[in-house]
Amino acid sequence: MKKLSFAILALCLLSYGTKAQLLGPEKSHSRADSLRGMLTPLRTCYDINYYHLDVKIDIDNKSVSGSNEFAFTATQDFTKLQFDLFENLKIEKVVYKGAELPFTREFGAVFVTFPKIIKKGSKDRFTVFYNGNPKVARNPPWDGGFIFKKDKAGNPFVSVACQGLGASVWWPTKDHQSDEVDSMLISISIPKDLDEVSNGRLRSIVNKPNGYRQHNWFVANPINNYNVTFYIGKYAHWTDSYNGENGPLSIDYWALREDSAKARPHWDADVKPMLKSFEYWFGPYPWYKDGYKLVQAPHLGMEHQSAVAYGNEFKKGYLGRDMSKTGHGLKWDFITVHESGHEWFANNVTTKDIADMWVHEGFTTYSEALFTESTQGKKAGEEYVIGLRKGIGNQTPIIGPYNVNEEGSPDMYPKGANLIHTIRQLINNDEKFRAILRGINKTFYHKTVTTAEIENYIAKQSGLKLNKIFDQYLRYIKIPVLEYKIANGTLSYRWVTDVTGFDMPVKVTLKANAYSLIKPSNDWKTIKVDASINVDNFKADPNFYINIKKAE
Repeated sequence: MKKLSFAILALCLLSYGTKAQLLGPEKSHSRADSLRGMLTPLRTCYDINYYHLDVKIDIDNKSVSGSNEFAFTATQDFTKLQFDLFENLKIEKVVYKGAELPFTREFGAVFVTFPKIIKKGSKDRFTVFYNGNPKVARNPPWDGGFIFKKDKAGNPFVSVACQGLGASVWWPTKDHQSDEVDSMLISISIPKDLDEVSNGRLRSIVNKPNGYRQHNWFVANPINNYNVTFYIGKYAHWTDSYNGENGPLSIDYWALREDSAKARPHWDADVKPMLKSFEYWFGPYPWYKDGYKLVQAPHLGMEHQSAVAYGNEFKKGYLGRDMSKTGHGLKWDFITVHESGHEWFANNVTTKDIADMWVHEGFTTYSEALFTESTQGKKAGEEYVIGLRKGIGNQTPIIGPYNVNEEGSPDMYPKGANLIHTIRQLINNDEKFRAILRGINKTFYHKTVTTAEIENYIAKQSGLKLNKIFDQYLRYIKIPVLEYKIANGTLSYRWVTDVTGFDMPVKVTLKANAYSLIKPSNDWKTIKVDASINVDNFKADPNFYINIKKAE
């Protein structure tokens, strides 16, 4: 999940233009976009059960070669299916039952034809052999691909980040978030004088010809393919354990040997408090079978499942900056906390379409506020999330267009978090709010979801009418404007919104130094206010993410 400074976010937003309406600015989408983002019968005809990715990484030539085995269950009768691999990578052959299958390619889509009908409910498998030079990332993790760097001693320091761009940038796979493989064996062969870390647990290290060693990592839980990763370098490794809700949770730390002395105390300060906070708010860590790893990476960070990528230079905040400008964010490491928060939202609960990525980023950004609350108090947590509003541009909706592999506005981070914080105010019961967060992770445990499923779950469990609220914040650019006027001790007020019939309650000052709940609609309403309240000192509770405006 791509980490963005909100200062950078604001600049990025400018590129979207100002003419966006409900679905954002008009943008043409290509056949390649649809092949990548659309769930067609050639993709839904099979459900991925298991992958064995077995590759050799040639660091000097920046190349990859090897194979991936697809084990699947047919969801309908078919003779043809689609998998994905970037055009610049060569497919040597596709093997099924010892024979080569015919295939065709169109952009990044590969179409394989079987010699007979694969019957619904049957389990089968095929293997793709390939090689080539994967795209090299220009600005990881935002611009994805392979990352080739060196440590201070000149040793290789290599990894990959591919969220959004897609795992098919470096290995053949069914490249759609909706279908997570149930388990996976990741075999990475590298020069024997280097260390390699991947997702899951290490099963074995096997010597290979020509000075290579194969590192075999098994992932026992479902995993989305953009999370599948490797880290190559000269690593120091140490372990710890956390006594969590589901028992002892293994913790593995992997830092470059040259950085291990400063990594140990720095990571120790945040990891166990983070796990304690997030298990309290979200429920048990979702990957006890695979453990928790924090791995130094040659890029800023990514939520690689059970092997979280860390590149924040062992600084507090976001590379030493507080995203909220409150000071609270300088008391913990942004990447450690944020990327680990994704273990619950993004990795455990994953959206089917990247257009709904606000579910990943909004809840995980709010996890920063919850961690701040857990460690510094509720007021600090509120101040933190309110402070993040400085990075919101409100120029395009935070839900993107569906079926073309395109995410919405980067506002999904701070705006999504502030939508959740606003809903928390409406629920007005922190135990119920916490139960909803935990309930999302339990109900959709190891599943892929739509935004509608998340919206409906929150509405049902809270007992609130939230559909118009979700519509306004997620599908339109503007946030609600509370328009008001005060005359003769009477407050007149209404909502100005894109959504018709918007009726979200909000707390305002009907008397000095106190907030009271009112229930505006799009029509003018009136209520008496204390004599001390006038148009200049009237205000709304800042915990509600809205604008207020004096009526003309």
